[in-house]
Amino acid sequence: MRRRAWMAHCSLSALALMVPGLASAATSQPRRILVLGDSLSAEYGLTRGSGWVALLEQRLAEQKISATVFNASISGDTTAGGRSRLPELLKSQQPTHLIIELGGNDALRGLPLKQTRENFEVMIRAGRAAGAKVLLAGMQMPPNYGPVGREFAALYGELARQEKVALTPFLLAGVADRPDADAWFQPDRIHPLAKAHPLMLDNIWAALKPLL
Repeated sequence: MRRRAWMAHCSLSALALMVPGLASAATSQPRRILVLGDSLSAEYGLTRGSGWVALLEQRLAEQKISATVFNASISGDTTAGGRSRLPELLKSQQPTHLIIELGGNDALRGLPLKQTRENFEVMIRAGRAAGAKVLLAGMQMPPNYGPVGREFAALYGELARQEKVALTPFLLAGVADRPDADAWFQPDRIHPLAKAHPLMLDNIWAALKPLL
């Protein structure tokens, strides 16, 4: 029985060498990308299918990267909410990649930075323990938040270095920091318009593609 199994293995290996691409096709596994985010990923105020997560699905298809994307983002969610939801999501979705896009609502609500850091640490470690490659999407607050805002912005880089995970330094780079930024946001000046989401995807893609 063992001899038959060994011979079958040798036959498949030889076939893979003779047929270009067969070896990679046999060993590659579909990626399962879980996005755990807030309104910036949940298409708040947008037409369905125009947010950066939907655009990510399109880009993966265009580049012929076998992957499924599950968007578990909820408008208004905080790192505490993400932390409480993540265990069940990891169990049900079994992601190979985890994008964590949270923290903005923590800052807007003035939640303790120590608490936000701890929630991130727990989520990152849980994702890694489940076998997922983790990408942290950074956020920044307006300049009028002063030192607290700077500490918050620095938190993402600190966590990425500490936990050795991929980082998008600022999800809204090229949007919130442009001279005509007001023209890229909805009337609440918090949520980007649909035209900003391709730029947001580019920011995520730069860090995600190497993980794929």
